[in-house]
Amino acid sequence: MDDILSLGGRVALVTGAGQGVGRQIALHLAAHDCGGVAVNDYFQERAEAVVEEIKAAGGKAMAVQADVTDFEQVKAMVARTAEELGPVGVLVNNAGNMGANPPQEGMGKPFWEVGPQVWNAAIGVNFYGVIHTVSAVVPGMIARQAPGRIITIISDAGRYGDAGLEIYGGAKAGAAGFTRGVARSLGRYGITANSVAIAATRTPATVRMFSDPERMKRQFERYIVRRPGEPTDIANMVLFLASDASSWITGQTYPVNGGFTLAL
Repeated sequence: MDDILSLGGRVALVTGAGQGVGRQIALHLAAHDCGGVAVNDYFQERAEAVVEEIKAAGGKAMAVQADVTDFEQVKAMVARTAEELGPVGVLVNNAGNMGANPPQEGMGKPFWEVGPQVWNAAIGVNFYGVIHTVSAVVPGMIARQAPGRIITIISDAGRYGDAGLEIYGGAKAGAAGFTRGVARSLGRYGITANSVAIAATRTPATVRMFSDPERMKRQFERYIVRRPGEPTDIANMVLFLASDASSWITGQTYPVNGGFTLAL
């Protein structure tokens, strides 16, 4: 039986893929007839480590360092990917959190007690980063005259609203709204655009949170499935949305969150 999750030889670009969820997404895509995976990370060595994993499993990949908050770097990254692997047919906007270099001052304080330096760290990577990458890949996607996939990783903070995460949640909500608009604009070219909203997931950034049993218990009392998300949980959904199995799905936001929030 044919692989219904096959990417049909499309080249994929995954941002922030040097660890955690992005790493697993890159590994998933590489294993399903991907024409090659461009593994992006701010830190070159992390991207190269994931590329080695993909190659060891028989896949094709390249490491490409870039800061997604810098549009010129993003354009250069997309051009290099096209030159070495081919035009991007699957874009996964995964880079997030507070960016590669979070501000040292003001973190953890109410947003009204800090200023643009802290706000822009969240907005830059989670909102402008998505605009930058989509803007850079769309011309090549259209020129391919073949189905394209855009997938944006957001957070339930952007759907549910979390105290203390107002700017981050607002940036993620903006990315989701932008992705819905992109879906309407690009559908005529056979390009779909969807978002995946995630909740508490086990990644290097959440190690400390998951190391405290009492904190874990309190955290997951609000979840239907009372365990942390794993990178594989998110990668499974991304693979589906990147494949032809999802060819009639666009403009949607899919919660992969253990039932923390429910989709209506």
